[in-house]
Amino acid sequence: MPVDFGSLGIPFWFALVWSMVWKGIALWKAGRNGHLGWYIAMFIVNTAGILEIVYVFAFGRRKATAA
Repeated sequence: MPVDFGSLGIPFWFALVWSMVWKGIALWKAGRNGHLGWYIAMFIVNTAGILEIVYVFAFGRRKATAA
């Protein structure tokens, strides 16, 4: 039986886009920062963007290096 994606509603599509945007940003930052554990956790666990937002704002900043 085929799924009618139009019947899922606006909240579903909003949540899907919201989660994908935050996941993309967080995975990109984790990869650039070399945080393999965070990368794997965010790739596997789907938390509707919550884990990704925590990473971006709490752990995603690069540490300043001495010049």
